[in-house]
Parts: sequence; structure tokens; C-alpha cells
Amino acid sequence: MTGGSICMNKHPLLAALLSLPLLAVVPPAMAQNGPGLSVTLPDGVTAADLGERDAQMIAIQVMLDRSNHSPGVIDGYGGGNTRRAIAAYRRNNGLPEGGGVDTALLRSLLDTQTGDIFRTYTIRQDDVDGPFYDVPSDFAEQAELDRVGYEDPREMLAERFHMDQEFLSALNPNVDFSRAGQEIVIVAHGPAKLDAQVARIEIRKDRNEVAVLDGEGNEIATYPATIGSDDFPSPSGRMEVSAVAPEANYTFDPDSQEWGPDKTFIIPPGPNNPIGGTWIDLGENGYGIHGSPDPQLIGKTASHGCVRLTNWDARELAGAVTQGVDVEFV
Repeated sequence: MTGGSICMNKHPLLAALLSLPLLAVVPPAMAQNGPGLSVTLPDGVTAADLGERDAQMIAIQVMLDRSNHSPGVIDGYGGGNTRRAIAAYRRNNGLPEGGGVDTALLRSLLDTQTGDIFRTYTIRQDDVDGPFYDVPSDFAEQAELDRVGYEDPREMLAERFHMDQEFLSALNPNVDFSRAGQEIVIVAHGPAKLDAQVARIEIRKDRNEVAVLDGEGNEIATYPATIGSDDFPSPSGRMEVSAVAPEANYTFDPDSQEWGPDKTFIIPPGPNNPIGGTWIDLGENGYGIHGSPDPQLIGKTASHGCVRLTNWDARELAGAVTQGVDVEFV
């Protein structure tokens, strides 16, 4: 992680719970209404600030992110990507199958993912200095930029901490993210590096999931993904990683596409270019695994046949794979 130091929040979300036996995590009085965590928000943040976001869901998403089963954008709402991550966590931790929240899931998460859920971060001068860009939607105009970078500090910080931009603002009401020296509340997200030997990648179309496996077939990590569409389906069968480009440009060639403009454009690297700036090439017909300028849409919209992840998940995966790693579309 770059751009500043992280200090522990003085009011950890689950400190009181983590000092108690795990049986105390789910109060018996809540049995009829389902399991729950008693969540304490950081100083200065109220339930009204969160709106319809659920404080328990924030904790679950953060702990899933730290467990290498990415929920995608941490936003406090849950949804399909979070249910997918819960299902992946459950099957890898000896819990009954499914994507629901129950006592067993909460106990396991609290046991394996101890630590603060919120932290604080002091915005640095180099965070606000940019450069930032007014990113157009038109390919021709994007191709004229020297980089398709972040549009403002809030977008950059939200992506760095795996957060939805509106959620970052909700945790920091009245904060001007373009001013250095301010201490803001963030979530204690998962690591930026996948510390494991990757032997194989499975792209699971029916689950909108990319799974990373070791030589024994164990799942090291899972990510939510957008995998093709009805009009532009992803391939089937086996491929392999042929190249990894952590700062990739994007070339649109109309001769190899059935959509888009009728002219070739080369769009420079950056987190807001069409592939999010990260490209894992699969060596066949232009297929690859890549990032996205719209992380909140992962798993919810279609792609043109490739496999789309959030930018942070794509960077994490790109840093862990090498040429020759097997990739299977299943």
C-alpha cells in the first residue's frame, strides 16, 4: 500500500466481542431474528451517516476481504458478490454450504479474522497533488490523454482501500478529500499481495467467480468477476497465462471486434482505461483477465468475452501469477 501510514482506530469495531468467548458473539435474545454482531461505529460516524448500509454487513465484508474471498467493493449493502464470497468462505472453512449469514459463519470469521474493522488514515500531500484527469467516455478522446488516471482524490482513496466512493464519504461526512492533513476513517481491508504459489486458475461462469488454486487443488483466493455475456460469451476449455502487464494500455482494433467504433485506438494505461490498467493475457484470441474502471459493476453487467475484476483484485492476481499457469473456463 502506498500513500501514507495506517494507524489503528481508537475504537475498534469488535474489540469487546473479541475479548469474550465466541458463544457471546450471537446473543441468545436474537435467536428468533437470526444471528447478529453488536457493532460500534467510530467516533463521529452515526447510523444516520450510513443510511441504509448495514453495520454488521460492513464487518462481514471487511473480514471476507481479509480472508482472500473478495466481496468486491466494500459498501455495507451486501448483495450477490458478498453472497458469493460468503459461499466461498464457507466451503473453505468447513461450514455448511450456502451464501447466508448464520452463527457458524460469524463465529468462524471472528475466530480467523481478528483485528480492527475500521482504521484511520491521514491524507498526504502526494495523495492530493495528482495528477487527476477528466476522463471522457469516448475512445478517441481517451486516446489523446497521457494517462487514464483517477478523476479525483476520493476515487483514488476509495479504490486503494477497496471501498465504494459513497461509502467512504458516508464514513467521513463533511471531509474535503482534496485537502492534505485530514484524518479519515477507512476500513481495514485485505492485503494487496497474495502470498501463495498459484498453480491454476478456474473461471467459473455459473458463479461469476475466479478461483485461484495451489498445487494441491486448494482454493487460495476467490474473486467476483464479470465473465462474458450472451452476445459475447467467454470461451470454454483450457488456456494458460502467457503474459502479465501491470500497467497495460488498451488497444481497440475494429477488425477483431464485433462492437465499438470503426477505427483503431490505443488508450494509455491507468485505472480508468477500459481494462483498469491491469492485463493478464491468456494467449488466445485476445482473451484476458483484467481490471475495470467501474468496480461497483463487477458481476452485475456484461463484458465482451474477457474476465473483468475490480482493479485491486486484478492487481493482486497479476502479482501472484506467472507465465504458464493453467487457466480453465468451467
